[in-house]
Amino acid sequence: MSKPPASSSAAREALRAFAPKLVDLTDNVLFGDVWERKGLSKRDRSLITCATLIALNRTEQQVGHFQRALNNGVTKEELLEVITHLAFYGGWPVAMSAAQVAKKVFEGGDKK
Repeated sequence: MSKPPASSSAAREALRAFAPKLVDLTDNVLFGDVWERKGLSKRDRSLITCATLIALNRTEQQVGHFQRALNNGVTKEELLEVITHLAFYGGWPVAMSAAQVAKKVFEGGDKK
């Protein structure tokens, strides 16, 4: 089973206490089933997920998924290329925000 994106266990447990079903579905359906399906590699799923989070400007979720992407074999150069490519399709502001998140992740900061 895949693990959810890195997050502090205290924050995760606080969310579990507040929204237990949401956390259960996230752990068991999203990461226990969807991420484990054979149709795409985890690397490809990471690229797709990162691109979606960039286009939707979900910077809080980008941190964990950018880290996951690196762990799944996506290179820093590839992630930056996705961000640059999406500047033209998702908008310059979302790409600039994602680049700032990527910089922090690459430097080892914002480990959630």
